[in-house]
Amino acid sequence: MTRTIPEPVASFLEAVTTQDRSAFTASFTTNPVVDDWGTVFTGFDEIHAWSDVQFIGSAPTFSVTEVETDGDSVIVVGDWRSSHANGPSSFRFDLEGPKIARMTIREG
Repeated sequence: MTRTIPEPVASFLEAVTTQDRSAFTASFTTNPVVDDWGTVFTGFDEIHAWSDVQFIGSAPTFSVTEVETDGDSVIVVGDWRSSHANGPSSFRFDLEGPKIARMTIREG
């Protein structure tokens, strides 16, 4: 386990914490999926509607405590703070080449 976050996840997390919607969107494949504690959002329309309120739009900060890579997946665990939700969180990123195909959020 390491705390060095590989690309494209490092740039994605930077886009989230700086509230850069364009860079956030560019990090994903053309048909992305986000699973936020069992609620699944598919495609950019659904993901943007969710993110504008609960993710990027919630002025987040994220303090990384651990990073693990497993083939084409990257798991980042840390302390998530925002105006929407707070607490230890685990983010699993399933990659397709240089893009994120799926992000799954669970308790860290």
